Amino acid sequence: MLYDFFNYLNTIDIPGAGMFQYISFRATLAFVLSLFIAMVIGRKIINKLQQMQIGETIRDLSLEGQLSKKGTPTMGGIIIIIATLIPCLLVGRLNNIYMILMLVTTVWLGVLGFADDYIKVIKKNKEGMKGKFKIIGQIGLGLIVGLTLYLSPDVVIREKSSADTINQIGVVTEEVQNIDIKSTKTTIPFVKNHNFDYADLIPFAGEHAQTAGWVIFVIISILVVTAVSNGANLTDGLDGLAAGTTAIIGVTLGIFAYLSGHVIYAPYLDIMYIPGSEELVVFISAFVGALIGFLWYNVYPAQVFMGDTGSLTIGGIIAVLAITLRKELLLPLLCGIFLVESLSVILQTAYFKTTKKMYGEGRRIFKMTPLHHHFQKDGDGSINALWQSPKNKMPESRITLRFWIISILLAALTIVTLKIR
Repeated sequence: MLYDFFNYLNTIDIPGAGMFQYISFRATLAFVLSLFIAMVIGRKIINKLQQMQIGETIRDLSLEGQLSKKGTPTMGGIIIIIATLIPCLLVGRLNNIYMILMLVTTVWLGVLGFADDYIKVIKKNKEGMKGKFKIIGQIGLGLIVGLTLYLSPDVVIREKSSADTINQIGVVTEEVQNIDIKSTKTTIPFVKNHNFDYADLIPFAGEHAQTAGWVIFVIISILVVTAVSNGANLTDGLDGLAAGTTAIIGVTLGIFAYLSGHVIYAPYLDIMYIPGSEELVVFISAFVGALIGFLWYNVYPAQVFMGDTGSLTIGGIIAVLAITLRKELLLPLLCGIFLVESLSVILQTAYFKTTKKMYGEGRRIFKMTPLHHHFQKDGDGSINALWQSPKNKMPESRITLRFWIISILLAALTIVTLKIR
C-alpha cells in the first residue's frame, strides 16, 4: 500500500519519497513496525486470552516447573501472524509473486494451527485436530507453492549465456548475455557450482526431463513444508525455544534472500541470481521482528505460548522461504534443531515398539522426547533409557540458550558451505 503511494509521490518529485525504492529502507521499516506491533498488541492479546480463559492444558510429565505453566495463555501465535502481515501489507510490493506466496503461507498455516488450538482449548479435546487433516493442510500448501513456482512466468533464475560471433573482419569474439529461464535448479553445497538440477535425476526421460524435474520439485516442496512445519511444532516445548531458534534461521535466510536478489552480489559470490527475490528481505525482516517481539512475552518464564497457531506457521514460513530461494537442500543443516527434535521422536517411538515386541517391555533411547525434554530429566537410571547423560537435569532457561547457540553455529556453517567447493 505505502509502496505504491510513495512510488506515486516519487513520480511527482516529492522529496524523500524515493526512499521506498530501496530494499534496505523498507526492510528496516518492516522490522521496526513488526517489533513495535508485536510488543504493543502482545499485551492486549495476552490479556484477552486470559479473560477468555484460553490457557494451556498441561500433562504431568514430572518435569521441573511444568505444572506452574498450567493456565498460561496459548494461541499466542496470533501475535506473530498479525505483526508479520501488517508491515508486509504496508511496505511490501504486493504484486511480487514471492511476497504473495509468503502472505498465503502465513494465512494458510495460521488458520490450520488456529483450528487445531481451537479444538484443543475451546472444544476441550486434548487430541486436537486429527493428524491426517494437518497433513492434508500441509500437503495442500506444498502443492500450491510448488505449482506456483512452476507455472508463474515471474519465477525465473538468471544465467549467463555465451555464443561466438564473427565480426566484419573475421575475428571471432565471445558474446555473453544474461537470460531469464524457468529452471528446476536448486542450491546444493560441496559441489563446484553449488547447483543441482532435479531434472538430472531422470535422464531417461529425454526431452520430457525438464517437465518431470518439476514434478520432483513439487514433491520435494510438499515434503519440505510438511517436515519443517512439524519439526517446528515439536521444538515448541520450552519457553522461547521455537521462537528464538526460528529467528536465527530467519536471519540466515534473509541474508540469502538479499544476496540472491542482488544483481551484483549474486554473480560476484557465485550464487544463484533470482530476480524479484529481494522482496523476501522485507517479509523476512517483518517475520524476524515479529518473533523478537513475541519473545518479549515468551522467554522464561513465559507469559504466553504460541500454540500450534504459531509453531505450524513459523515452520511453514521457513520451509517456503527456503524453497523459493532454492535453498531447501540446506535445511537439514540450517534447521538442525528441528531435524534432531523430529528424529528423536521417530527413533524413540520405533525403538520402543521394536523392543516391546522383542522383550515384552518397551525400552527407550532418550529419557524423554522431544529431545529438549531429555535434558530436563535426571540420569539416575530410574528411566530405562540407553542415553542417561547428563546425570543432573538442566534448568529450562539453560537448555533454551544452549539450543540457541547451537542454532547460531548451524546458521554460520550453512553460510560457510557456500564457499566450500
